[in-house]
Amino acid sequence: MKGFVDAPNYMIEILEGGLTLEDVIDSHVYEQNLAEKNAFVVADLGALMRQYVLWKTTMPLIRPFYPVSCNSSPVVIELLSALGVGFVCANKAETTLVLSHDVPPENIILSGVCKQLSLIKHAAKNGINYLVCENEAELRKIARAHPESKLLLQVSTEAQVEEASVIIGCSLKGCRHLMEMARELSVDVVGVMFQVPVSSKDPQAYTHALSDARCIFDMGKELGFDMKILNIGGGFSGSEFQLKQIHSTVTPLLEAYFPSGSGVSVIAEPGNFFVFSSFTMAVNVIGKKSVYRDLHDELKHSDEPKFMYYMNDGVYGSFVGKLFGNTIAAPSVHKMSLTLDEPVFSSSLWGPTCDALDQVVECCLLPEIFVGDWLIFRNMGASGQEGSAPLSDTQPPPVYYTISTDDWFEMQEAGISVDDTMKNFSLVQYGL
Repeated sequence: MKGFVDAPNYMIEILEGGLTLEDVIDSHVYEQNLAEKNAFVVADLGALMRQYVLWKTTMPLIRPFYPVSCNSSPVVIELLSALGVGFVCANKAETTLVLSHDVPPENIILSGVCKQLSLIKHAAKNGINYLVCENEAELRKIARAHPESKLLLQVSTEAQVEEASVIIGCSLKGCRHLMEMARELSVDVVGVMFQVPVSSKDPQAYTHALSDARCIFDMGKELGFDMKILNIGGGFSGSEFQLKQIHSTVTPLLEAYFPSGSGVSVIAEPGNFFVFSSFTMAVNVIGKKSVYRDLHDELKHSDEPKFMYYMNDGVYGSFVGKLFGNTIAAPSVHKMSLTLDEPVFSSSLWGPTCDALDQVVECCLLPEIFVGDWLIFRNMGASGQEGSAPLSDTQPPPVYYTISTDDWFEMQEAGISVDDTMKNFSLVQYGL
């Protein structure tokens, strides 16, 4: 996972005898309480498998391409590769990682609207021909450094215009200009992609985007391009309800604009969808401060304190996604004996740097906790990013990979085995 180092030798622990993820967390908390109380992560590969199965049963005609920037854990890459998932890479490190797992270059898309020339040359050298493009300067770079490339034109969507300060993608008029220039430069255009933001609450945003995509395909045909790929982006939150909402919206539109007989392959980029629920993080409380409400506070009749808790990991480490606008959900408190009427208090959660930006959760309700207690953050699969900022003196926490026996048997039934398709990993029986 980005920001996390993997467990030694990429071991996968099989949970037998009814053991659960909670048992694994309890065991590692116990170990850390006897040691340095370092943060750690537990990954449930069964949750990843279940999300993949949900995708395949709900969206059987749309092939997933996983954005590596979402979570670059080698175990995640190898498992998704074994399942036949394609990959979207944004830099040389990501392409090198994916290629090292024997992913065919034709299953890789190089994203990014402003790629370094060296990255384009690296893609050309390794046979990665599918590149995203949305502006004239990028097109000229690609034509010069990778003449064999196959372009996916990124078009902006109304949902992006409404929600983003910087619009990624070109307009319909801009797409025609790019295709005319690509024809002059002898660069092939093979498809269209768009992004509907995950934050968009209206599935109908796909209606306009698919209509625009159809227009671009028609323009491409007029200009002599044989366009065969439609990428509907990565606007999938991870919930089954939202996935089914999108499916019910896009299916009739795809049948109308890109019927099965058209020869167009439809793909998508479900990154967060696959991994968000697979990773759980445990952090230790290393500091505590009580802040009583100001006399001018509107709730001045209350003398209850607000608590500030400092943790041994923060936004300059595993929670760096907070700096990019991701919302970190409030954690649970590990193994506290709470009664039903246990009082809760307004609390804020901070990383260890004492920096004003190192606030992980601005406000949540928690029972009073103490230095040495543990907080459990769920759904952390897409929250970590690569590397820790120099302000943090903490090391990236280890990741312990687990899978239940039932999930492991289901993986084997899907044709995945350690010996054949996941050669870089070993299985061990997990016991307490």
